[in-house]
Amino acid sequence: MSAAGPESGACPPVCAADVERLAAARVPAEVWDFVAGGSGDESVQAANRAALDRVRLLPRILSGTGEADLSGPLLGSTAAMPAVVAPMAYQRLLHPDGELAAARAAAKAQVPYTICTLSSFPLEDIAAIGGTTWFQLYWSRDRGQVLDLVRRAEGAGCEALVVTVDVPVMGRRLRDMRNGFALPRSVTAANFGAEPLTATHTRQAGASAVATHTGLAFDPALGWGDLAWLRENTTLPLVLKGVLDPRDAARAAELGAAAVVVSNHGGRQFAGAVASITALPSVVDAVAGRCEVLLDSGIRSGTDVLRALACGADGVMYGRPVLWGLAADGEAGAGLVLDLLRTELQEALLLSGCPDLAAARGLTTVLG
Repeated sequence: MSAAGPESGACPPVCAADVERLAAARVPAEVWDFVAGGSGDESVQAANRAALDRVRLLPRILSGTGEADLSGPLLGSTAAMPAVVAPMAYQRLLHPDGELAAARAAAKAQVPYTICTLSSFPLEDIAAIGGTTWFQLYWSRDRGQVLDLVRRAEGAGCEALVVTVDVPVMGRRLRDMRNGFALPRSVTAANFGAEPLTATHTRQAGASAVATHTGLAFDPALGWGDLAWLRENTTLPLVLKGVLDPRDAARAAELGAAAVVVSNHGGRQFAGAVASITALPSVVDAVAGRCEVLLDSGIRSGTDVLRALACGADGVMYGRPVLWGLAADGEAGAGLVLDLLRTELQEALLLSGCPDLAAARGLTTVLG
């Protein structure tokens, strides 16, 4: 990808979709299905895109600014733009440097990077890259293991805990089931030590090995009492990822959550879920400024970020495009998609007459 240019006769990628095409051509088919697939008939993924496209904005004019300010606070740290790299598992599937390369790209872009519980490098190695890191927590059946991961994240300098709350069980991802998908031996859940041959590496016809491992390892009975216990056992800000109902958002704010992430897991969990941006305004109303609100699922461009801000979000989580960049060209590819997002957001702000993020949140939205 990095070699493409006028001298080679090929146009370099100019949007995330270009990077997606490059990545799809370089990744084994079953790995691509693992990254690209959703649950059930994958209609939630289509709904995310359709709902974002329906959000139309009334641009302002004569703002008198030649360059918009994209920077702003996210959980107390200043980010160069209102975006966080979302937690995504097993990134060594896409590139040998996996999470290390993606974290370096995020640090250079000056946006937070979320380390996943199921990262393929230890969380300490990823956090040591520098920049702002958050740690995503899946709730283990062993509470001692949960607390150990929290203490490790604290010790590594992570600045927030992102608790994923929409995976009591893994959604039926039909592509993975048809492929009998299992991780190659070279890719492990590195936060759990030297992992021997486990369910993640054992192929089963008609089943996903990753789903089998998740069912064995993670607690399907995670409840509000567990989150209250976690709140008592860490001083890190808590972020609840996977919130769609405003009643849950309000309860999270009452619990003391620093942020909620309005997310349907990129269409990978409940196959009947509402599009994330459709749920966003009611969640914003429900928390009433008591915590920050981020939007996840389906963000593909700077215009999508602007749509989220106009609908009340404080920022977005940016997921699959970072994996596309990683697959296409490692750290450089991940950096490219973040640079493209920044360029597109800068243009979108200027074209909509917004000198800064506060003005973006004041735009009028119209459902087209």
